[in-house]
Amino acid sequence: MAFLFKTFGGYICFINMLLKIYPENPNERAIEQVADVLRKGGIIIYPTDTVYGLGCDITNQKAIEKIARIRNIKPEKANFSFICYDLSHISDYIKPIDNTTFRLLKKALPGPFTFIFNASHAVPKLLSSNKKTVGIRVPDNNVARCIVKVLGNPILSTSIHDDDDIIEYSTDPELIHEKYQDLVDIVIDGGYGENIPSTIVDCTSGDFEIIREGKGVLEDYL
Repeated sequence: MAFLFKTFGGYICFINMLLKIYPENPNERAIEQVADVLRKGGIIIYPTDTVYGLGCDITNQKAIEKIARIRNIKPEKANFSFICYDLSHISDYIKPIDNTTFRLLKKALPGPFTFIFNASHAVPKLLSSNKKTVGIRVPDNNVARCIVKVLGNPILSTSIHDDDDIIEYSTDPELIHEKYQDLVDIVIDGGYGENIPSTIVDCTSGDFEIIREGKGVLEDYL
């Protein structure tokens, strides 16, 4: 159960909470609740088809800066990804792509890939930088995609890392909540995550260059 508190200045504060949402049939009311938190500048941790992600509404500059502080990086130098609902969401943030790339995306998404594209003019405005590329994800996870669909905007995202280099990624949502409850508004429990990240594919040159091998196998879609 979530509770909202209004201060005299009208600012809405959220109790840091662990919210269970089942990926098989996400609760609509819970999804709307998460989307509302994001609209008000909140930070969430949510499940994907790979590792858990730390995210916010891409249109909220203060939330983006907060995520950068949590990760101890400068926003203009961060390699954040955009979580989109489907291919139509992507077109606003990347420069036009050829038919070969489009066919690959249609086959591989939703899936465990991060595709890097040349960024449209909208991206530098969002990140207050001269960033020329952007990573795009459409995860095969109903929780993440439903949040984006209800929100109406992509989620700016980065992976949750563990301090233990051997584990590298945190997988237990309850442990994630213990660690981040003072830093984020909601941790979504969508079940155990994975510790294998997405495969990163650079599409900026017209070819497909694998930057990082992860869960996705690109050859299956070529």
